[in-house]
Amino acid sequence: MKYLYYPGCSLKSSGRAYEESLLAVFDALDIQLEEIDDWNCCGATSYMGVDEIKAFGLAARNIGLANRQKKTQDDEETHIIAPCSACYLVLLKTQKYLATHTDVRNSIQGGLSEIDLDLNSNIKIRHPLDVLVNDIGYQKIAERVQKPLKNVKVASYYGCQIIRPYQEFDKEYYPMTMDHLVTKLGGEAVDWPLKTRCCGGTLMGTMQDVGLQINYRLLKEAHRRNADVMITTCPLCQFNLECYQDKIMKSHNDSVEMPVIYFTQLMGMAFGLSDISLGLNRLLTPVSDIFQ
Repeated sequence: MKYLYYPGCSLKSSGRAYEESLLAVFDALDIQLEEIDDWNCCGATSYMGVDEIKAFGLAARNIGLANRQKKTQDDEETHIIAPCSACYLVLLKTQKYLATHTDVRNSIQGGLSEIDLDLNSNIKIRHPLDVLVNDIGYQKIAERVQKPLKNVKVASYYGCQIIRPYQEFDKEYYPMTMDHLVTKLGGEAVDWPLKTRCCGGTLMGTMQDVGLQINYRLLKEAHRRNADVMITTCPLCQFNLECYQDKIMKSHNDSVEMPVIYFTQLMGMAFGLSDISLGLNRLLTPVSDIFQ
């Protein structure tokens, strides 16, 4: 199956390492991706609070573009892969909302018709973690491992958007897909209670004291559980937890330094892929030491 790929804004900018590692890992597993032509910003979760109808229209255009691109293929069902947690949530929410609110759907469809797009297609919004676990399978992933994560303790941080409010492929409050993935890569999955606690999102830019406190708690608990590295699925989570560590440690007078990387980067390391192909050179806190 060929998947349509919606990168979203983050993976082309601050989350570039996520895209690099995702593409490298998918290539290693022979998963075909085709980027959606002329995609636009999903509006992120904040736009829903500004103008809900326009926010749905913005996200729906991407689904319409995927539908148009699908018509050039033979697949009965088209799957859109959205790696960014916010993009995944927004696209999924838009699809589910329009399916149950006919008046809004008709309004959005009317706008899309003006640009020769429509929503009438069998399209499924997927997160790459879902695809890897349920389409490819743990066994095939384990077979690709060349450098097992021996003695590496990993705290899997899911954040709050890929499993809430929609439980498409994992449990709402205590997901385990990444934990099982870590085990298949040869590592030790750390059992910790904050795996779905919010990182504060954009609070780092609006109420930084609150944001620093929230992320300190996450890093502190991961340290308390003796984790060597934290993995995540979200560009904003990764940014908050890694890029503000100096400020977090200074404000709390505590050393909680820890590599925070994308789960695809960890997979690529276990696969024996090059650091450059995985975007490891973009990290502020080096992760190579955990493999010594």
